[in-house]
Amino acid sequence: MSRTRTLGRALGALLTLAGLGLAAEAAWMPAKAVLAQILLERAFARSLAEGRAVRPWPSADTEPVARLSFLGHGSIALRGGSGQALAFGPGHLDGTPEPGEPGTAVYAAHRDTHFAGLGGLRPGDAVTVSRRDGRTFRFRVTGARVAHWDASRLDPAAPGRHLALVTCWPLDATAPGGLRLIVDAEMDGEAS
Repeated sequence: MSRTRTLGRALGALLTLAGLGLAAEAAWMPAKAVLAQILLERAFARSLAEGRAVRPWPSADTEPVARLSFLGHGSIALRGGSGQALAFGPGHLDGTPEPGEPGTAVYAAHRDTHFAGLGGLRPGDAVTVSRRDGRTFRFRVTGARVAHWDASRLDPAAPGRHLALVTCWPLDATAPGGLRLIVDAEMDGEAS
């Protein structure tokens, strides 16, 4: 009987440790994203002040390129859509123009961190993008849609000046999937 109790306690301790490990793992990505934004804010401010790209930490394979703001929340966006970049903030996808330039600038981010509020954007809502060259552009949301990841119909060379914010769909899912929420916006002007 004492052997059964000992095994039961050992199993209970093992399950408790496993649960703590899973909880820590679940908290790690949001915590990393928040902490990284502090370093990214500093690097972005230095980029603006010095007029050159500044890496947020020595081993970073990217640098901050813009500040995105919508629904009262702002995030520093990074160059590219690599896994490392998206782990720390939204990424400005390679091959798409700078916001405010002709075509469609595309930013992607994780649905459980920096684009968690993306589903709250409605037509007419404002999205502001401040580039690292000091120029700030205002966009107005024109709509949102859900598409398969390889059927987004996003055209970086589309006529006009557009912005697309992209994240995984559904927003409350816990497993990866093939669908993406795409919020489309049109340039409303440049802030002075």
